[in-house]
Amino acid sequence: MNRILIAGAGPVGLTAALALARRGFPVTVLESGAGLAAESRASTFHPPTLEMLDDLGVGAELHERGLLAPTFAYRDRRAGLIALLDLAVLAGDTRYPYRLQCEQSKLTPILRDHLLREDGAEIRYGWHLSGVEQTGDGVTARSADGRSVAGAWLIGADGAHSATRRAIGVEFDGITYPERFLVASADEELSAWLPDLVSVNYVFDPVEWCVLLRTPDHWRVLLPTPSETPDAAEYARLDARLRGVHDPGRPWRIAHASMYRVHQRVAAAFRVGRVLLAGDAAHVNNPLGGLGMNSGIHDAIAYAAALAAGDESAVEAAAGARRRIALEYVQTVSHQNYERMRATDPVARAAHLDSLRATAADPVRARAALIRSSMLSPLRPATTRPGKRARPATTRPGKRARPAATRPGKRARPAARSDKRPRPAAA
Repeated sequence: MNRILIAGAGPVGLTAALALARRGFPVTVLESGAGLAAESRASTFHPPTLEMLDDLGVGAELHERGLLAPTFAYRDRRAGLIALLDLAVLAGDTRYPYRLQCEQSKLTPILRDHLLREDGAEIRYGWHLSGVEQTGDGVTARSADGRSVAGAWLIGADGAHSATRRAIGVEFDGITYPERFLVASADEELSAWLPDLVSVNYVFDPVEWCVLLRTPDHWRVLLPTPSETPDAAEYARLDARLRGVHDPGRPWRIAHASMYRVHQRVAAAFRVGRVLLAGDAAHVNNPLGGLGMNSGIHDAIAYAAALAAGDESAVEAAAGARRRIALEYVQTVSHQNYERMRATDPVARAAHLDSLRATAADPVRARAALIRSSMLSPLRPATTRPGKRARPATTRPGKRARPAATRPGKRARPAARSDKRPRPAAA
């Protein structure tokens, strides 16, 4: 019985399913919704994630839908541009020395379509997981309406409120931030309003910091919002707050806005018997730095490789490594980003801004900082290719990305498209 069950048809669950199917495993994805989620949610893809998705054969399609972000900026509300970091310095470290801005809702249909072309792959919608039973060599998932499905392993990638995690009794300790985060998607061209704006901008301010992100469809503005005020009151004053970013002399054109509470939490274990936790089911963090979805996709790829090895010690090692990275890297970096954005002490703020300027001016320091912020550092052995340099992207910020297949230079052949399909290891 080699079938692998995956709870959740988000980017993490579908990445895990496709990676396993490409290794010859039959897979069943159990999704509680009636279809794929349409919310935009995460929108930044870091270099190692782009490499992983390219190796799965979906990178070119994602690039067609996204925008290259070869630089990102640190700004101050009053002083304007503080530092511009150019990911081209990573050309010797990754095939993709840039971020790609693209909503996760554009990735999931690509993954789904590729998955359903694979033999033995299926997605079951409207499947609300309510229980998990394990034996020595398998696991059975049960739904709220009495259905059941059996497999060799279950990967819980069903989000922060994971039914899988609850079913196996794993604690999800951590903190909840005092602010809510309000995200407004604007039908405006912010780069015409603000000088030196790039696709990803972190704006420091001791009173009201913000983040300005370009996506293919909108500009997004993220604002910290008090926890105790009514939602209606916050939405009512949204335009006034946006005019604090820039006042066009009229109301901003807002396509939609949402508000949510933000947590830093890590599951007490990423593996219990034949069940693995991935993505938000295993770890959640604030969105500053764009680490959450990316680290979940990294979980999925690591688990697929470990399960294909056919050795439970490899699975245990992968779960342990992913939890360590969540604790030591994702939680640490994202919380540090939050603390620096909201800092009010003028001496500490000035020192940090000076440090950013010095980093941007020094290629050696810039490369070290970007290896860390781009998520290459926790994956360094797997993502660094000594002796091979990728050519830096030449696309201007905000220009729609070209498919990876059209880039000059030698392109690694995705292992998943090999003519000879690997046989799944015995579970």
